[in-house]
Amino acid sequence: MKILKKIGLALAMFPALFACETYEMPPIIPQTGANVSLPATTTFTLVKANADKSTVDFTITAADFGTSGTIKYELQMDLPGAKFAAPAKLGESESNVIKVNVAEFNKALLAKKLPFGVAANVEFRVKATINQPLSPIFGATAVYKVTPFDATVEMPILRVPGDYQGWDPSNSKTVLYSENIDTKYKGFIHVIGGSRAFKFTEGPNWDKNWGDSNDDKVLEAGGGDIKVAADGTYEINVDLGPKTYTVGPVRRWGIVGDATAGGWDTDTPMNVFDKTTNSLRITTDLKAGKFKFRANNSWDFNYGGSGGNLTAGGADIVVAAAGNYTITFFLGPKGEAKYTLVKN
Repeated sequence: MKILKKIGLALAMFPALFACETYEMPPIIPQTGANVSLPATTTFTLVKANADKSTVDFTITAADFGTSGTIKYELQMDLPGAKFAAPAKLGESESNVIKVNVAEFNKALLAKKLPFGVAANVEFRVKATINQPLSPIFGATAVYKVTPFDATVEMPILRVPGDYQGWDPSNSKTVLYSENIDTKYKGFIHVIGGSRAFKFTEGPNWDKNWGDSNDDKVLEAGGGDIKVAADGTYEINVDLGPKTYTVGPVRRWGIVGDATAGGWDTDTPMNVFDKTTNSLRITTDLKAGKFKFRANNSWDFNYGGSGGNLTAGGADIVVAAAGNYTITFFLGPKGEAKYTLVKN
């Protein structure tokens, strides 16, 4: 019995012995982000002359990850209040200077919908990465007043050659658009006929093409064909940063209205694809009346309008006289939608 009491006393003292010991927490390694500055100014105006050969040089301080390694700096730009949710990447470097081409800088500002010739506050920050398994660190936000110049901003395109358009990467109509002039592209592709296979190319050739060999929605250089299951129109989004893509649900477009054979209840399918304009086409008899464009026999996706211009959910399109007509339907970047109505 005494032995049991001694064992019980020893067990009771066991936690207390360990509670008295002091454990040292692992040290926290301090990290410092890189800050950005411009030489002797917080206000500057971009100049159009020789813009494609000129640079704005941003000086940056060194980032400190608390360990050795190769550090790369990326200069990002966005508008005040945007919180860098979709920043424009202006340039990158492994030195303390990032040279930003003036023409590209101006293009990025106009893509953010800043008016040309007007000084506006713009936010800048530096994203620092290191060739170690550590997360990126960001420096402090700097605000400068920048005046862009007038220029035509052409949206970069990502080409979508496929069986539906003859595997032709030089076709500049069957494309996706980078609406914010960044790594993200989106658009509508009418995959009708053939094997329904396609790929992406960055130029009018196969030199730099992307596919998906594993069907995991991650692109590989020179990867396998991407396929969809059914004929129809697909909204496609591609991000060449992480090399990911999505393909939306199929939409089968048609015309509907009292001017059409199906009235307001049944769509008349637009099942002819014109690869030279990236549009859908139908030739059919119409009555005097009205019609709209609709997908999947549902009013969830419909377009109407007048004068060749369409808006989502827009007004009925008027057919003044009965006859045989050829109708085209086009979906472009930034919500652009067009149609033609030609009496044969």
